[in-house]
Amino acid sequence: MATALVIVESPAKANTLKKYLGKGFKVAASIGHVKDLPKKSLGVNLEKDFEPEYEVIQGKKKILSELKKLANSVDEVFLAPDPDREGEAIAWHIYEDLKSKNKKIQRVLFNEITKRAVQEAIQHPLELNKHKYEAQQTRRILDRLVGYKISPILWDKVRRGLSAGRVQSVALRMVVERDHEIAAFKSEEYWTIIATLSYDKTAFDAKLQKIDGKKAEVSNQKEADHILQNLKGATYNVFEVKKQERKKNPVPPFITSKLQQDAARKLGFSTKKTMMLAQRLYEGIEMGSEGATGLITYMRTDSVRLSNDAVSQVRDFITKQYGKDYIPDTPNFYKGKKSAQDAHEAIRPTSTEYPPHKVKRYVERDMFRLYELIWNRFVACQMTPAVYDQTTLLIDAEGSQTKKGQYVFYATGRILKFNGFLAVYQEEIEEKQLQKGEDKEEDRDTSLPNVQEKDILNFEKLTPNQHFTEPPPRYSEASLVKALEENGIGRPSTYASIISAIQNRDYVVKKENRFYPTDLGQLITELLVKSFPKVMDIEFTAQLEEKLDAIEEGKENWVSVLREFYTPFDERLQKAKKEMRNVKTEAAETKHKCDKCGSGMVVKWGRRGKFLACSSYPDCKNTKEIHITDEGEVEIKPQETVDEKCEKCASPMTVKHGRFGRFLACSKYPECKSTKSFSVGVKCPEKECQGDVVEKRSRAKRIFYGCSKYPECKFASWYKPIKKACPDCKATFLVLKITKSRGTEHACLNKECGFKEVIESVSEDVAT
Repeated sequence: MATALVIVESPAKANTLKKYLGKGFKVAASIGHVKDLPKKSLGVNLEKDFEPEYEVIQGKKKILSELKKLANSVDEVFLAPDPDREGEAIAWHIYEDLKSKNKKIQRVLFNEITKRAVQEAIQHPLELNKHKYEAQQTRRILDRLVGYKISPILWDKVRRGLSAGRVQSVALRMVVERDHEIAAFKSEEYWTIIATLSYDKTAFDAKLQKIDGKKAEVSNQKEADHILQNLKGATYNVFEVKKQERKKNPVPPFITSKLQQDAARKLGFSTKKTMMLAQRLYEGIEMGSEGATGLITYMRTDSVRLSNDAVSQVRDFITKQYGKDYIPDTPNFYKGKKSAQDAHEAIRPTSTEYPPHKVKRYVERDMFRLYELIWNRFVACQMTPAVYDQTTLLIDAEGSQTKKGQYVFYATGRILKFNGFLAVYQEEIEEKQLQKGEDKEEDRDTSLPNVQEKDILNFEKLTPNQHFTEPPPRYSEASLVKALEENGIGRPSTYASIISAIQNRDYVVKKENRFYPTDLGQLITELLVKSFPKVMDIEFTAQLEEKLDAIEEGKENWVSVLREFYTPFDERLQKAKKEMRNVKTEAAETKHKCDKCGSGMVVKWGRRGKFLACSSYPDCKNTKEIHITDEGEVEIKPQETVDEKCEKCASPMTVKHGRFGRFLACSKYPECKSTKSFSVGVKCPEKECQGDVVEKRSRAKRIFYGCSKYPECKFASWYKPIKKACPDCKATFLVLKITKSRGTEHACLNKECGFKEVIESVSEDVAT
C-alpha cells in the first residue's frame, strides 16, 4: 500500500515519475495552477498591504478535492511542480489546502526527470521556498495592477476589449520604435572597389582598404570612377603576407533564451512552440519498452552550468565517437551572466545513452529536430576549438597615375585545418553581423595562392560596386527574444507568453517571420508612453525584474516593492483618466463624400486601425478602407473585387478584411449579408476532393491555406499556392517558399516529387 503522495503539475510528468518511484508512492497531477486571482475583479486588497484574494480556478475544485482525498490516504506528501517561481506558487497553493490535515508535506525539485535525480530528490526533500513564492506573487500582483487599472482607461478612450500589460506593453514599444527607426532612416550611398587578381593560375578578389593611409571611403560613382581612372595600368605588388593560426571556440550549452533564438533561426520555430516541445521532452517521452523517459533537463534556466556527471558522460561519448583529438585536456567551463540564477543547470540531454538516432523513432519530426539541436550544442560545448590557417595579403597598386602606398588592397583567405566542435554544431550568424558584413571575409573558408612578399600579381579586372546603407531590420522571433534578454525585459520563462500576447491582441502582425506593429499597436503605444512613461520605460521595467529577483533571494520585502511601485502609478492613473486622448470621440473631417447618402466622410478608429465612416452613422453605416499618405492625405483604397457573383443575389463579390483575415462579401451589404472564404484560385490537391484552397488565419494570427471543405478534407499548407502546374509530377499548383539559403523559390508539395526552382522575385502569378 502506498505511503507517500507525489504531486506534480502535468499528467505527462506524473506518468514518467511512476516509472521511477515504485509501489510505495502515488503520483497525481494538479494540471497546472489550482488557484489564481479572480478573473472578474482586481483581487488585490489595496488597503491591506496588497493582500491577494486567491480563489480556486474554475474546473479545478474537483482536482483539488481528489488531491485532498489522496493525501488523506498516505503518511507524507511531496510537492513536485516545476523548479521555478510558477512551480513554487502551485506547490504553495496546494500546501495551503493540505496543511490542515497534519501531514508531513515537503517540497522536492527535479532539474531532470531521471531515476537518479528523482530518487535523490525524494531522499533529500526541502522546505517550501517562501521567498520564491513571494517573488511570483509580487509579479502576479504587479501584472494585475497594470492590466486591470490601465485597461479600463483604454476601453473608455479607445474601445472595449483592449488591454495593457506591464511587460508586454514594453515589448510592443520596442517593436513600434523599431518601426519608427526604419521610417526615419535615410539611406546613404557608398561604393566598394574589388580587384580580381591571380597568381599561379589561382584567381581571388582583393578589396580596396586604404587610400593615402586612411580607410577607403568612396561615397559616389564620381569618386569611384576617379579611382578606377587612377588605377588604369597599375601593377599589383604584395608587400605584406600575414599567416596565423586562428581558433574558434565552442559555444556554451543552451540557456532558455539561446535555445529560443537558435530554434527560431535554424528550425523556424516560434518561441511558444519551442517551449511547448521542450516541456514535453523534459516531462518524459514514451520510449518503447523503456517506458516514459525524461530526455532533457529543465528548460527554463539562464545558467550555463553543467553537472560533473554530465561533463564526464559527454567527454566519454566524444572520445568514443570522435577520438581523443576532439577532447580538451580539461573540461570547458563557461561563465554565465551576473544576473543568472544558478540553481538549475543549462539545458542538456539527461543522458548520453539517448543520442538522436535512438530517440528519432519515438517522437514526431519537430520534437526530434529540437532534441537534436539541444544534443548537438551540448556535445559541442565540451569539444576542442576549430582551428583555421588564415592568410592576409596587403597589396599595393602602383602605376603611372598612383604613388606607392596610395591605394592599398587586402585579401583574406581561411582554410579549416581541424574542425573540432564544428564536427557537431555550426553557430548561426546573427542578424547584426549580417548587417555589418562581418561574415563576408573573415568567416568564409576561401583559399589564396601561395605568394610571398614582393610577388607581382596578375591583374584580371576592377569592379566598382554600389551599395546603400540599410535600416535596422524588423524584429524576428529570435532577435526580439535577444533584445528582451539584453534589455532585462521579462525572464526566460516569460518570453514566449510576451510574444504571444502582443500578437493575440492584434498589436503586431507577423509577415515573413518579421513583426510589424499594427495601427492599433502604434496608437496604444503612443497613448501609454505619454500617460505612463515610467511603466513603459525599458530601464524601469528591467529594474522591476531585478527587484523580483531580489525578493526571491530574500533581499527585498515584497510589500515594500509593491508600495514603491503603486504610489506614483496611482497618481498617473488618475491623471490619465482625465487627460488621455479620447480616440473614441475623434472624427477627423475629410474631403470625401459618402457614395450612399452624400454626407461627409470622417476618419475614425476601429479594430483594424483608421477607416473612413459616414458622418450620418448610425443612419448610414457606409465605411471605406483608407491609406494615409506621407503628406497626411486620406486616400480611399480601391475596392478589391473578384470574378465571383453572390450565390444569393448575383451581385459582385468584394474582398473584405476581418479579424480572421480576408473573406468575400456581397457588394450589396447590408441588404445582402452573404459571405464566403477567400479562394486563392486553385483546387484542393487531395484526390477526389473538388474543394477550393482558401486563405485562413490560425489562432496565432498566422495566414495559412486550407481546403474549403474542412473538416471533411484536412488539407492545409503554410505556403502560398501559385497558379502554376508542377513540370515534373504535373501537380495542379506549386507553392511559394522563402528560404535563407536559397532565397525565393517555387516548390512542389508532393514529397515524392521534390521539384524546386529558385526565382528572382515573387511572380505575378501568385494566387492572392
